[in-house]
This record gives sequence, structure tokens and C-alpha cells, in this order.
Amino acid sequence: MPQVIDYAWFGAGLLVVVLATVLIAWRSGVGLGWTPLTALARAVVQLAVVALLLRGILSLPWTVVAFLVLMLTTASWTAAGRLRELWHGRRAAVVGVVAGAGVSLAAVFVLRLVDLDVRHLVAVAGIIIGNAMSAATLSGRNFLRGVRHRRDEVEAWLSLGATPARAHLEIGQEAVRESLLPNLDQTRSTGLVTLPGAFVGALFGGASPEVAAQFQLVVLAGIALAMTITGVVVTRQLGRSPYLPAVET
Repeated sequence: MPQVIDYAWFGAGLLVVVLATVLIAWRSGVGLGWTPLTALARAVVQLAVVALLLRGILSLPWTVVAFLVLMLTTASWTAAGRLRELWHGRRAAVVGVVAGAGVSLAAVFVLRLVDLDVRHLVAVAGIIIGNAMSAATLSGRNFLRGVRHRRDEVEAWLSLGATPARAHLEIGQEAVRESLLPNLDQTRSTGLVTLPGAFVGALFGGASPEVAAQFQLVVLAGIALAMTITGVVVTRQLGRSPYLPAVET
């Protein structure tokens, strides 16, 4: 019974926080509607499912492969939905997420920066795949805005006989750079301004501050690599388009 009361109190507290977010956004004219509430509700359901899955994975380690495939599939599908306006945007998102997350995870474990066990694999993969998904979405959306803003420049390149890849090259480079800056700023301020989740989670898990710091550094380096590869792959694929996106009206 006390555990039920604790869960009820926890749920009520979360509801108060998210309703405050909705109210402030509404009063400020931000226009989020009920999105903060529905997003949290979706997170509750997904985390509950993940918690059940992780119980099975930790008891049957061979199932971790299926879980990684599920994470990659979900991340790719989410990013693909964000880039559906672009030429072959869905394919670019999927290839970018898989390439970025795959190379980064391979580097982390091949170099033995963390132990290759189920707990570390799930923890690191979840963080890196999530950030690869964000990189695909951000770089793709930045690319779309850049092409629309610099449409005349792209048309000029094409009229001079340049390939679509060359015409879109600088726009893609800028899109990747802009998508990486928030993460790099957070990395630069880690420890002084922010205490990232991996560091705090490792501390709560019983690790020493030194080990927690090492784990966080591995995660930050892995995220930067995954996001860079994802952004480059996504924008290079999008840049091959022989078509220009429609101008917003």
C-alpha cells in the first residue's frame, strides 16, 4: 500500500509540473497547446514498456540485439517522418541514423572505452541513437530552410552546370554545423554549467565520481561522432536532389 501511495504522489507531482508548462506556454502565446502533456503521457507509456523489456534483456542477454534493432528502427522512423517533405528524405534519415549510431557505437566498444556488457551497451546505445535521431532531424530541417532561403544561389550553380551535390554543398555544411552547435555548447559547459544525465545516472548507480566522469566523457565523445556522421550523411544525400523544394507561402 505505501508503494501505491508513493506512485500516486509521484504521478500527481509530474502532472502539476507538466500542467504548469502548458499554462505558461498558453499564457505566453507560445502555441504548444497540449503537446507537453501528450508528449509526457507518451513517454510514460514508452518508459513503462522499456522497463519491462529491460527486465527480460538483463535476464536474457542475447535479447539485447533485438532491443537495439527496435531502438534503431524507432529512431529512424521518427526522423524519417520529420524529413518526408524532402527528396528521398525518409531514406536519408534512416541511412544517416544507422550510419552515425553504428560507427559511433563500434568505435566506443572496439576501443574498449567502456566494458562490452548488456548494461553498458543498452545505456550507451540508447543515448547515442537518440542523439543521432536528433541530428538527422535538425540537419535535415536546417537543410530545407537553407535551400529555401538560398534558392537563387542553388539555381545559379545549377545553371552553370554544377551538379546538385555541388550546388547544395555549402548549405549542407551549414546545416550540419548549426545542428551540432547546441550539443557542442553543452559539452563545453559540462561540469560547470550542467551535470548530464549519464554522469548523474552513473552516480545514482553507485559508481565513483571518477568512473561517472569517465563514462560521461565517453558518451559525449560518442554523441559528437554520431551526430557529425549522421548530419553529413543526411545532408549529402539530400543534396543530390535534382529538384528544389517548394517555397513556403
